[in-house]
Amino acid sequence: MESEIIKAMKAERRQAGGRRVRSGAASGLRDGLRAVAASPGPAGGAAAGAVHGSGPFGLAFDSGLEIKTRSVEQTLLPLVSQITTLINYKDNTKKSDKTLQAIQRVGQAVNLAVGRFVKVGEAVANENWDLKEEINIACIEAKQAGETIAALTDMSSLNRPESDGQITIFTDKTGVIKAARLLLSSVTKVLLLADQVVIKQIIRSRNKVLATTERLEKVNSFQEFVQIFSQFGNEMVEFAHLTGDRQNDLKDEKKKAKMAAARAVLEKCTMMLLTASKTCFRHPNCESAHKNKEGVFDRMKVALDKVIEIVTECKPNGETDISSISIFTGIKEFKMNIETLRENLYFQSKETLSAMLDALLERTEDFTDCAYTSHEHRECILELSAQARMELQQLISVWIEAQSKKTKSIDEELELAVLKISHSLNELKKELHSTAAQLAADLVKYHTDHVVLKALKLTGVEGNLEGLAEYACKLSEQKERLVETCRLLRHVSGTEPLEITCIHAEETFQVTGQQIISAAETLTLHPSSKIAKENLDVFCEAWESQISDMLTLLREISDVFEGRRGEKYGYLSLPKPMKNNANLKSLKPDKPDSEEQAKIAKLGLKLGLLTSDANCEIEKWEDQEDEIVRYGRNMSSMAYSLYLFTRGEGPIKTSQDLIHQLEVFVEEGLKLASSVQAFSKQLKDDDKLMLLLEINKLVPLCHQLQAVTKTPLQNQVFLKVDKSITKTRCIMATLVQLLSLCYKLLKKLQMENNRWVSVTNKDSVDGKT
Repeated sequence: MESEIIKAMKAERRQAGGRRVRSGAASGLRDGLRAVAASPGPAGGAAAGAVHGSGPFGLAFDSGLEIKTRSVEQTLLPLVSQITTLINYKDNTKKSDKTLQAIQRVGQAVNLAVGRFVKVGEAVANENWDLKEEINIACIEAKQAGETIAALTDMSSLNRPESDGQITIFTDKTGVIKAARLLLSSVTKVLLLADQVVIKQIIRSRNKVLATTERLEKVNSFQEFVQIFSQFGNEMVEFAHLTGDRQNDLKDEKKKAKMAAARAVLEKCTMMLLTASKTCFRHPNCESAHKNKEGVFDRMKVALDKVIEIVTECKPNGETDISSISIFTGIKEFKMNIETLRENLYFQSKETLSAMLDALLERTEDFTDCAYTSHEHRECILELSAQARMELQQLISVWIEAQSKKTKSIDEELELAVLKISHSLNELKKELHSTAAQLAADLVKYHTDHVVLKALKLTGVEGNLEGLAEYACKLSEQKERLVETCRLLRHVSGTEPLEITCIHAEETFQVTGQQIISAAETLTLHPSSKIAKENLDVFCEAWESQISDMLTLLREISDVFEGRRGEKYGYLSLPKPMKNNANLKSLKPDKPDSEEQAKIAKLGLKLGLLTSDANCEIEKWEDQEDEIVRYGRNMSSMAYSLYLFTRGEGPIKTSQDLIHQLEVFVEEGLKLASSVQAFSKQLKDDDKLMLLLEINKLVPLCHQLQAVTKTPLQNQVFLKVDKSITKTRCIMATLVQLLSLCYKLLKKLQMENNRWVSVTNKDSVDGKT
């Protein structure tokens, strides 16, 4: 039973990496507008460029309609593109038959697409009575606006004598603009109301999960628990499906990070809930077992509430914005304020700037008061803080003088004072980042072997209560240190999504640490209990997984700080590594020991994270049949098979399967490199060089992996698997960077080509005139 539930959730996780919301309401409405994109614009079809014109979407419409999902935004773009083309059409342009026909085609295409859209919208309204009135009103407005645009762009009788006095786009530009605004506003309203249907689906799914969770919590017999848990598993899979789609569709990166964190908690807690509950049934009078189970249920309920808070945007009373406690955010805001002095000497008061600096420097006490901060780092932070205060006083002095007299020398002094304090704060940022990164790296490295967890397991099976007390105390110390390090990392994370990931890590260590101790206590009291041992193993694996995630998080924070890449947090929603890999048994006669299994699981997890990143990059491409995309998708799929192999799952069963998969993976990698090289020939020298440097990383890695596959197996199967997955990981990391770079350069090339076509068309029209 449990394997089917967990497998279903894993399958959903893989699919969630590259899909968008596809509810009947939302997708039907999107399909209703698709035809607009295919219709050519009146100026040679180069209408897309007009989207980036004046105002939001090139037109000013209801600013109260905030678009929060990518799917709604992408649905509106074709319609906006064509309408913007009509609005921007120049009245003094020669009205050739070809131009008039093109204008009429656009108007008709818009009207037909809106008609289909309205029909779907009315069907959605009939299925959702609480939204019916609002949707129907918006549909009526959209239909009227579409018909008005069609009438104003009807050029069929324009050249006839009786057409004198006919109102068209040439005679009533204001009418077209009003109709366009009404159309965009009403279509957006319908889409946002349809989005409310998706949100209600998530709420209903959550309510079902919560109700079943409460039943599981109160059940009295194991047989009844098994029946309800089966239902719970199905409901969790549905909920994971809906929330995964929503996470991918959100525009706000902060909300996406919050959703990823909540989904990660629910996924891990599903397995914990099973073993914790079974332990309670096996030892009904054990207080620590009940405490352990209650902790799992409590955390699941909090995560379920968090998901609803994200999708409905209803914040609990008293919640504070996390950006207010981040030092890096404070420095960023402070620098923005002092830089405005270059333009406006009266924009801020001196007291406000002083208070801002005091507040952010006060937060550095989290570093200086930390018992684990080295003396050198502490002294340096204090010195840089004092220097920043001194630089601010100097800035204020020059600022006051600049307000009383305006001279070139004063302006230069003010500029110098702004640069000095900015430099001091940058140095402070470097020192804080260095302090937090060093603490985190040392801590993760020190606890990689998980000595305390192993000792707790040993004292448990021995029934050693004294040993339990000793190692529980050590785990608590380790937990407090990890929690404090997460707080410091949050200060230097640099982006809101990474701040949220730090908070998630902090909470996970805090809760899981207590649960490990209660699970260990249960095992110590019942040393021969297999289910108590299994339960402790599950919580220890969650701890080990979070340690691994913390290393990934540290790398991401360092990458953002050094400007190498943007924030990533997809690994939060991936499954945790599972031990007892059956595939490893088929590769060698002797069963690998637990350390080897754990190492393979960790390598596999990191590979799984990279396949998720690669899928996200692939999804950005409009042309999914592009050679680069095709080879990249194939590589990602094969890397995912290797990830499943590390978990004892998937199509790879034997050593020969593994070697064959790696050989094909290498071939696809080399084909990808050739395709990218061919694409680079279309680029300018600087861009071409940048791309070739990435290719030069990929090709040697492919050859190195090829060499590993040809190495004789002998009795070193684990070593070969280790090297293969490590090399595959490096290739996938390079692939992610390469796909991202290719996409950016392709977009840049397309923009340049569109600009050239637009200029050529304009020159052609001017020449004819």
